[in-house]
Amino acid sequence: MVLMRAVRAGVGVVLAAGLAGGCASAAVPGGAAADPSGQAGPACGTAPTARPDGWSLDGVRILSVSAACLEYEVTNRSAETADLTVLFGWSGRGERLSFDPTAVRRAVPPGATVTGSLVLSGREPQPQRPFGSPPSGPDRQTAPGSAPASPSGPDRAGTGRPSSAATLPPASATPSGPPAAAPGVKVLRVRSVPTAEAPSAGGECPASGVRVYTDEGDAAMGLRAVGLHLVNCGTKDVVLDGYPQVQVLDEAHALVESVRVLKGGSAITTGTGADAPPRRFTVPPGGAASSALVWRNTTDLGSDPVNAPYVRVRATPDAAPVMVTPELDLGTTGKLGVGAWAPDKS
Repeated sequence: MVLMRAVRAGVGVVLAAGLAGGCASAAVPGGAAADPSGQAGPACGTAPTARPDGWSLDGVRILSVSAACLEYEVTNRSAETADLTVLFGWSGRGERLSFDPTAVRRAVPPGATVTGSLVLSGREPQPQRPFGSPPSGPDRQTAPGSAPASPSGPDRAGTGRPSSAATLPPASATPSGPPAAAPGVKVLRVRSVPTAEAPSAGGECPASGVRVYTDEGDAAMGLRAVGLHLVNCGTKDVVLDGYPQVQVLDEAHALVESVRVLKGGSAITTGTGADAPPRRFTVPPGGAASSALVWRNTTDLGSDPVNAPYVRVRATPDAAPVMVTPELDLGTTGKLGVGAWAPDKS
């Protein structure tokens, strides 16, 4: 089926904070605090006296914006070290953005504030990808869970230490006129995943010996499907027998008890490609397996729709948990179908 072929083939590019020449710094509790004035360097213009609507959300603040770049700060409000993903977008006023820039900051200590910048001009729009999707293309070294290609380069894996080679482009200007107008931007969404449970699609193999991550998924006529992938990057065989164990979580990482987790894509609809019965098989080192999350976004009058950003996944009952971010928009169905693990021959 086209739907599941798209799910299983999905690959991703995640733009890290400081991508394409950004800079970054960090303020850790007990250390030097971030500049409370929010004044940015000349590359991204001067911070406005009054912050526009949408410049602050869930611990994220936009500090300044120019036609060339955006500077921001983000605070980890959780009680544990976390990987933070921030999606920015057009505010609905002023110049439009040609894409929705995304910042990913990894291993931010609890209570710490990190700052960074994103390039807004001089590059092609990039598609949005779920947190932890496999990297591809020129941004491979900055995908979550991967290591940078070299010690230098933009924002060394979100550590808050800028590369000595990283420089921001000057604000765009016409040959005989003033600088180009800055686009209207706002913070659209903030997501936080415990670093200990972060999905991994590249870089150093986790202690568990397996990587678990989601792809970009597919949607058609209210039907949603997101591929769930496992790669054995360790040295021992991994035996799978049945379905991944999943828990649906809300924005505060609390269990959404109203959602029923059902076995098989056929529990939602037929023909999803996630209908095969479970079977026992071995994933050798270097091998892979796949499953899928399937749901419908339909809404009935009289009930409140359920939106749950996170899913905690255990590949086997005794496996370490991994928190993925499929952005479940379940409507009022209250159901999530989970496909059985199957060997991935792609």
